[in-house]
Amino acid sequence: MALTKLAVGSDKKFICPTCGQKLRFSEGGAVSVVNGKVDMDAILPRHICDNCGVFYRELLNSGYYDVFDLPKNEVKPKPKRVINTGDIPPTQLKRESDGKCPCPRCGERMDFVEAGPVQIVNGKPDFSNTMDHFVCPYCKSVFRKIVGTDYFQWSDK
Repeated sequence: MALTKLAVGSDKKFICPTCGQKLRFSEGGAVSVVNGKVDMDAILPRHICDNCGVFYRELLNSGYYDVFDLPKNEVKPKPKRVINTGDIPPTQLKRESDGKCPCPRCGERMDFVEAGPVQIVNGKPDFSNTMDHFVCPYCKSVFRKIVGTDYFQWSDK
């Protein structure tokens, strides 16, 4: 058991000794049963580092903290980097066998939307779905085909 004295930042929040990020404070939760035994550790407050995937728990109000790995169900996924829309050149996009392709903006899988007839929305014609396009559910990007080419360009709607 290696105990650590946590440094305090300018905003009076603890700082992770490993990565230097601010620690998120979490109040103790309810008593839980794990593998048929009562887990009293769940009621203790802790300081969580989402970047490292660990949490710190104070030992007997001593000012020293013990480090533990976060359970897998509490680890938050790191956000992916999303490219600015102005940095995306026209790109050739091809549907794969599942009808999807990788998004040039975030890398997730985009859905292909086939062209349909003009629809009436609030009494006005809506031409947005009259041509084939790709939609990314992760970054909410839409890529529409440039007329007369095989290239797709990011579109704001």
